[in-house]
Amino acid sequence: MTKRTKKVGVTGKYGTRYGASLRKQVKKMEVTQHAKYTCTFCGKVTVKRQATGIWDCKSCKRTVAGGAYTVAFVLPTLLNDAYQDGPLTKNSTPAAAAMRSTLRRLREIAEV
Repeated sequence: MTKRTKKVGVTGKYGTRYGASLRKQVKKMEVTQHAKYTCTFCGKVTVKRQATGIWDCKSCKRTVAGGAYTVAFVLPTLLNDAYQDGPLTKNSTPAAAAMRSTLRRLREIAEV
């Protein structure tokens, strides 16, 4: 299947209706809404939106409450590349921070 739209992307379904500015706003919202996000618990890029404010991780089967169009406490996969060098401490939940510290401690014990 070939790519049919170059500029408008997912808002090509609206055609010329509603005006360019509104379609640009909707495009930004829909791209973030349909994107996959990194799970703060398992670290995999498998979090998807199920309904308004409900986000599910397909890997660790966790369901998290978040924002309507984007998960509030995880970074999108596009921004995740910038944070590969260090831990994801920005916008982290206390449970995720505890999980990371537990995993780090267990790895240190396993190395010794």
